[in-house]
Amino acid sequence: MDRLRRAGTPFALATVVRTVSVTAAKAGAKAVIAPDGTMLAGWIGGGCARGAVLKAAREALADGKTRLISVQPEDLLAEQGVAAGDEHQGVRYARNMCPSQGSMDVFVEPVLPRPRLVVLGASPVAVALADLGGRMGYDLTVCAAPEDQPAFRQADERIEGFALPVEASGSRYLVVSTQGRGDLAALKAALAVEAEHVAFVGSRRKAEALTRKLQEDGIGLNQIARLKAPAGLDLGAITPEEIALSVLAEITLLRRRGQRGTAQAGAAT
Repeated sequence: MDRLRRAGTPFALATVVRTVSVTAAKAGAKAVIAPDGTMLAGWIGGGCARGAVLKAAREALADGKTRLISVQPEDLLAEQGVAAGDEHQGVRYARNMCPSQGSMDVFVEPVLPRPRLVVLGASPVAVALADLGGRMGYDLTVCAAPEDQPAFRQADERIEGFALPVEASGSRYLVVSTQGRGDLAALKAALAVEAEHVAFVGSRRKAEALTRKLQEDGIGLNQIARLKAPAGLDLGAITPEEIALSVLAEITLLRRRGQRGTAQAGAAT
């Protein structure tokens, strides 16, 4: 698990939380499962429960939600008025076809890479973004010239200039905050890589001028359309810290969309 976390590789952790009667694995048994359903390490019993748990692990990694699987003999499912595949009060039921006829409850938890905030530039807003983003649980990548790197107190990754890797594990949110120092180069680098969100800190007029330059330099309209400019929610922000807050508020809104009930989300918005 530590090795996969360090590599930024998603996996699911399945834990047996309850057993009744005869089962191969007992409460506390764990297994690490890859996104394709391969069991990488650990043990949760034989084929009686494995199929249902591996399926739940694949689904959990796809949507980021936990699962509780209850594997029971068919007669016990019938007594409760449920069938294999039913889900009731947060529990999904599966049938135990093994002769042992034991019951087992398994909690399946997706372990996903932390979201990564990539700050391009060393403006006061960029420094404030890095500080606040780290405290909000983001892995932080700082892209800045060597002489500007000391302005950032901490970073999980430091890149001199704007040479971003094209692909990255987990979600990635890019914010260009160069304040006139390498605006165009930073924007080209940000738009050339995969990311959930690409934003530019600057006025609308400046963003429009830079967009025209990007087009003149052959950047496609589909790529340019990914750019959110100006960055952030309209909070009436003035100071660098307030602007950083508005940018991270917008990223949080994008990250959490769909993760809460409609009523709650509406109230929060």
